[in-house]
Amino acid sequence: MKKIILLYITIISAFSINSYSQQKKIASGDKKYDDYAYIDAIKTYERVAEKGYKSADMFKKLANSFYFNSEFDKAAKWYGELFAMNTEVEPEYYYRYAQSLKSTGETAKANQMLDLFNQKVKIDTRGKLYESNKNYLDLIKANSGRYNIENAGINSKYSDYGPAFYLNKIVFASARDTGNFNQRKHKWTGENFTNLYQADMDENLNPGTVKKFESKINSKFHESTPVFTKDGKTVYFTRNNYIEGKKGKDENKTTLIKIYKATLENNQWSNITELPFDSDSYSTAHPALSPDEKTLYFASDMPGTIGQSDIYKVSINGNGGYGSPENLGSTINTEGKETFPFITDENEIYFASDGHPGLGGLDVFVGEITKNGVSNIQNVGADINSPNDDFAYIIDTKSRRGFFSSNKKGGQGSDDIYKFLEKRKLKCIQELSGVITDAVTGAILPGAKVSLYDDQMILKGSTITDQKGFYIFPVECGKFYNVRAEKSDYTTREAGITIASENGKTYLPIALDKSGCQVTIGDDLGKCFGISMIYFDLDKSNIRAEAALDLEKILDVLKQYPTMKLDIRSHTDSRQTHAYNEQLSERRAQSTIQWLVKNGIAPNRLTGKGYGETELINGCSDGVDCSEEQHQMNRRSQFIIMAL
Repeated sequence: MKKIILLYITIISAFSINSYSQQKKIASGDKKYDDYAYIDAIKTYERVAEKGYKSADMFKKLANSFYFNSEFDKAAKWYGELFAMNTEVEPEYYYRYAQSLKSTGETAKANQMLDLFNQKVKIDTRGKLYESNKNYLDLIKANSGRYNIENAGINSKYSDYGPAFYLNKIVFASARDTGNFNQRKHKWTGENFTNLYQADMDENLNPGTVKKFESKINSKFHESTPVFTKDGKTVYFTRNNYIEGKKGKDENKTTLIKIYKATLENNQWSNITELPFDSDSYSTAHPALSPDEKTLYFASDMPGTIGQSDIYKVSINGNGGYGSPENLGSTINTEGKETFPFITDENEIYFASDGHPGLGGLDVFVGEITKNGVSNIQNVGADINSPNDDFAYIIDTKSRRGFFSSNKKGGQGSDDIYKFLEKRKLKCIQELSGVITDAVTGAILPGAKVSLYDDQMILKGSTITDQKGFYIFPVECGKFYNVRAEKSDYTTREAGITIASENGKTYLPIALDKSGCQVTIGDDLGKCFGISMIYFDLDKSNIRAEAALDLEKILDVLKQYPTMKLDIRSHTDSRQTHAYNEQLSERRAQSTIQWLVKNGIAPNRLTGKGYGETELINGCSDGVDCSEEQHQMNRRSQFIIMAL
């Protein structure tokens, strides 16, 4: 992907009109590099390099010039020359080299560079994401095979990218306008500046003939990535810092990019204004609207940005004003580039990133929008993504058809627009259901309470079985859950289950036993009511999540028998000294009592004592070689009935 579509689009005061200096000095190349004239800088640097001249600084700039123009295979060559010099380089070059190596298929070597990058910059989000997702290629493979993809039929031999839906049309950016002899070219890429173009679409979103978009929005500089309101009367779009014939510049005399707004009046786009949070000092770009059109999402490198560009959101107020931009946070934004957001009516955000683990260059990712930010970020797979830049993904959620941009191999221009049909959603949908019955008779039990807990024993929901004893919960694929069923005159029972990792339904019936146990003083309540012993981790006295589940059974029995009193006896295994184990078991007994008191049991109904290792239930005493499971059997609590 050409750099014109990233957040670092610049306009240099002088434009190149097929002129090229013949100087071969490094100073000449550096001047062009510093002026962002990467195409000319490449020519100079390559001629010097071909004559055998070697310089770490030159190799950095030559490789960067290709990298910033998304020619990753060529960047990999010169980053390779840089690293072959065995000189100390900044950590960022390890990351860029890794990204470039992916484009050449050298994934193993790329991962080695990522390992080194993570060692050098342990706090970098990109390194952390790689370290925690080293099987990222397997995950990408699992998410692949979901699309039919083909050329959109609107591409030229130049850069075409950034599609947007506009009523029954597609609007996109293109550098195809080469008719003017004095057509301005962008020194960064060597291509013409982009304007907006449009094409009508049929019912299957197939574009027709391409024509230029309304001229008042198009200027002599870059326009790209529009987004339109549903009524087609308002557009937000990206343009270089240029309005009413005036070009804005930052302190380095560089013209950055801004988001502009225009409205449709009398079938003409007018009232072109920049947004109030734009600035000459930083870029804002690639606007996207929430389904209710009350929030605008965009990319920026404004102060407070985590990386090279982050995704932000800002509220659109009813009076036409705007709130303060909010960074979407470190879950989605990295030290790299996050850009090209697109928001669906299914609370999803699609975006492009080179910071999250991917195939190289920019990859398309999707995340879930929640009240707390963005979660469950996933790579959409190798159908869309490639070792090059893939970005500007948009989708119609009803037809599951859409478009994205890429400079992947086999295209017509430097960037091309592709259309797709998503055959299978990435989001896995599962239902957990079952029937609650009597364990002996098989009779269905309507009116039973069924509760769903996650793997940390956090309650996710409760329901009451219907007249057929049936319950149902929506659940996440691949997750573990505990299901608790309870009904009066029956013993509460829990069952654990792992949900399948594909769309479908999971069935979990639960049979309950009648609670017919007769208790007397001296009985072990656990044995009578089928309550497991309360287990503790080694050297710990805190209540484990699964232990809390059993303690709730104790709690239920104590509430059913308000005069019952219990003596809680805590035990340890034989490891550590007798004195230490006695103190540990005492803490465990008191921890158990405190949990019950906290949940409503009067303290005078509970006593407790720690017995240390004096009552082992197997032969795992000092000096005996036992497994962890055998030792854990001794780390327990008992509940002895002292009064009824």
